[in-house]
Amino acid sequence: MAAATADRTGQKPAAIAGRFDELRARRPWLDHLVRAGLRYTDRHGDDYAAAMTYFSVLALVPLLMIASAIAGYFLASRPGLRDQLRAAITAAVPIELSDTINLIIDQAVAQRNVVGAFGLLIALYAGIGWMSRLRAALSEQWAQPPDPPPMFKRLFSDLRALLGLGVALGCSFAITTLLSAFTGDVLMFLGLNDNESTQVLLRVVGIMIALTANFLIFLWMIARLPRKSVPLRSSVKAALLGAVGFQVLTESMSIYLRMLSGSPSGVVFGSMFGLLIFVYFVSRFALFVTAWAATARGSEPEQPAPVPAPAVIRLEVVAPSRVDRSLAAGLIGGAVVTAVFGAAHWRLGRLRRRSRPDGSTSGTGCASVASGVAG
Repeated sequence: MAAATADRTGQKPAAIAGRFDELRARRPWLDHLVRAGLRYTDRHGDDYAAAMTYFSVLALVPLLMIASAIAGYFLASRPGLRDQLRAAITAAVPIELSDTINLIIDQAVAQRNVVGAFGLLIALYAGIGWMSRLRAALSEQWAQPPDPPPMFKRLFSDLRALLGLGVALGCSFAITTLLSAFTGDVLMFLGLNDNESTQVLLRVVGIMIALTANFLIFLWMIARLPRKSVPLRSSVKAALLGAVGFQVLTESMSIYLRMLSGSPSGVVFGSMFGLLIFVYFVSRFALFVTAWAATARGSEPEQPAPVPAPAVIRLEVVAPSRVDRSLAAGLIGGAVVTAVFGAAHWRLGRLRRRSRPDGSTSGTGCASVASGVAG
């Protein structure tokens, strides 16, 4: 019974592990996936993703302040538009609420300089913190030593990387929007915009444009944002995987938000909760894709051969387990002879001590010794 229990508890996991190792040896993609997962876990991927999510949400407040300042500048330069906005708000909501909203609009216009300046400062702090955590996380996935440059040099480098990422994202979104609009205008000009197959084609073209933009952003992020240079060749496949995965995450999140909007709690908290989940999963996915690139063949640095331990010489004496009979007989015989001669020497000494006070001769002593030995 105990043997059967040991077989069920010990043999089965060992057999499963052995089969899984054989499967990894036959399937290189599976082995790569496992190594990437281990790298992501060992290099604290979830912790870095949580830090990136925190700084991303923190950046929302200054972004809203900047948006409010931009709206204030826009309304201040167009008084007629501001009056139309006030009239529309007064006609659409109750009088008490309309007064509050109009007061907020007036304050946004009057304090646009202060709000914009504070928003830029806070956004700069949050953006540099987010970029610093992102670069540290990417460098950790590449197993780079944690030796960042001095503080001022690091801040300048992170600010430059943040501005570069912002420009890249802006260009990507602009190109995607312009190409999609251009494709729609062309189809409308040809009179094919009402056709269902044309709508499907337009959707496919939009997805391909988005995938291209995502690919370029992921490639730049994986290969250029780590603290030290990394091979570009292994980053290409990872960037392609990141572009496809990001598109899937975006589509899944849009479906999830539509599902949340059907409940009252989802209307209030759904957008914020969905934003947190989306940013966290995108951060985790970006770090996993980086771990995938870092564990590709040829990307991992060669590990130096381990130095052998110093040699230790130990003297070891092995006693025979069984004693030979001839050796035992020789030892016993030697012991007997030694005992006999020892007894004779002791007896001779006693006889000499007795014969000296009587004045006996040596011959008598010899005879006594002989008789003593005989006795």
